[in-house]
Amino acid sequence: MKITRRKSRLVKIGDVTIGGNSPIAVQSMCSTKTHKVTETLTQIDSMVKAGADIVRVAVPDEKAVDALAEIKAGCPVPLVADIHFNYRLALAAADAGVDKLRINPGNIGKEDRIRLVVEKAKEKSIPIRIGVNQGSLELDLIDKYVGPKPEALVESALRHIVILEKCDFHDIVISLKASTAWETIKAYRLIADKCDYPLHLGVTEAGPALRGSIKSAVALGVLLYQGIGDTIRVSLTADVTEEIKSAWEILRALDLRRKGPELVSCPTCGRTEIDLIPLVAKVEKALEQVDKPIKVAVMGCVVNGPGEAKDADIGVIGGKGYLLLTKKGKTIKKLKEVEIAEALLAEIEKLK
Repeated sequence: MKITRRKSRLVKIGDVTIGGNSPIAVQSMCSTKTHKVTETLTQIDSMVKAGADIVRVAVPDEKAVDALAEIKAGCPVPLVADIHFNYRLALAAADAGVDKLRINPGNIGKEDRIRLVVEKAKEKSIPIRIGVNQGSLELDLIDKYVGPKPEALVESALRHIVILEKCDFHDIVISLKASTAWETIKAYRLIADKCDYPLHLGVTEAGPALRGSIKSAVALGVLLYQGIGDTIRVSLTADVTEEIKSAWEILRALDLRRKGPELVSCPTCGRTEIDLIPLVAKVEKALEQVDKPIKVAVMGCVVNGPGEAKDADIGVIGGKGYLLLTKKGKTIKKLKEVEIAEALLAEIEKLK
């Protein structure tokens, strides 16, 4: 089944276009102190290798601003400046050459300050993300809706869209980040019907790697399946590359984008005839070095293994005392368990 994407206008972030039918961009945010340029660029390099299309850095002070030009010069993907509280930092970041500004309506200040940021963005031809966050929502909206409800997030975004549009500015991206899956889904569904700007999806404060990935997969998976979303970030209390890997797995699961190999394996049961868990871990580790979008299947028994592995580029099917190595569903070798890892990796190498 092909997903019908929500119709949204195109917004260009450096050399990456989001919106319309553009590929859904994967992004993440550096956890380094931005003024530590070498550390930041090293982390950006790891993010890009993991598959980040766009990276964002925090700009909390003048030290961070002073580092932006050098970071931009060494950054191979579009660079976004994340601004809170101080609109002057947004002006300086734009002058430093960033590809996009993220401002928070809940703390950026009054309309006159927002207008100054918008004029600077127009001058530099860069977009602005109106990044609404449940944890920093305007107090009047919290009072109106008796809490930071999805409707409050939407109203915050809409009131700031009006300000930008009054400045004849339309290079806008919207995010509405809540900390629960259901609030995230509701907020984005509401805003999707009220504007045509591209949407940056994410669950804020999602949690550590496992919990946060599952929560994000639930929320983002529902929205993406309904055609809502143009760029995504999976926010985890974990290494930033884990955010990117999780984002790609969400996109892969919905057949929206593919990067690198797909590994499928059976959950094991009493019929399993091989030591499957360490074998799968070894294969998964080896596949980290493979960029080609191949499918690898590792199955533990002969009951469902042949059928489940038949459409894989490379497959392993466990039997009692032996394993079958398959290629495109056809058996190419019958091997002992101690031989399979080396043989499997050799066949994967041939496909690189």
